[in-house]
Amino acid sequence: MLDLVAKKLFLTKGKGVHEDRLTSFEYALRDAGIAGTNLVLISSIFPPYAKLISRKEGLNIIKPGQILFSIYSKNQTNEPHRLCAASVGIAQPKDANRYGYLSEYDSYGQTEKQAGDYAEDIAAQMLASSLGIHFDIDKSWDEKRQQWNISGEIYKTSNTTQIAVGNKDGKWTTVFAAAVLLI
Repeated sequence: MLDLVAKKLFLTKGKGVHEDRLTSFEYALRDAGIAGTNLVLISSIFPPYAKLISRKEGLNIIKPGQILFSIYSKNQTNEPHRLCAASVGIAQPKDANRYGYLSEYDSYGQTEKQAGDYAEDIAAQMLASSLGIHFDIDKSWDEKRQQWNISGEIYKTSNTTQIAVGNKDGKWTTVFAAAVLLI
């Protein structure tokens, strides 16, 4: 039986600018270090026992042409000076036997911190609900973190976020953020 449960995952991000929309996306993938692979977009589960490794370590493991299962977010604009963001949030449970969540989020007009915090919020909300923890999305960031600490069930949240300002000449600007799962 083929075991497709990821043992490791890494985060990466990139941005690209070009006259052509698709080429802009390709440049963002190059910046992220994964342009030579075949991405398969999957839903957002952080596998039990999976280890989050560094981007450098992850990029050293992958091979050209490899199929990579990933949770990713991308955003694009050709509007000059428009701020765009792409983010992937992570919420890991305290118990390594349990699965966690990853979230994809993209926005316009948000800073890296705003988009990243929101992506973490989404992942934490999904994890909290799967653990039976009440989670109030309308509470402040600090209040939500306090809720997680009180529950003792959510171990860690993090994110990877790429932002960019739309090219001044109206070329396509793409931002990309991903969690890449390694089997």
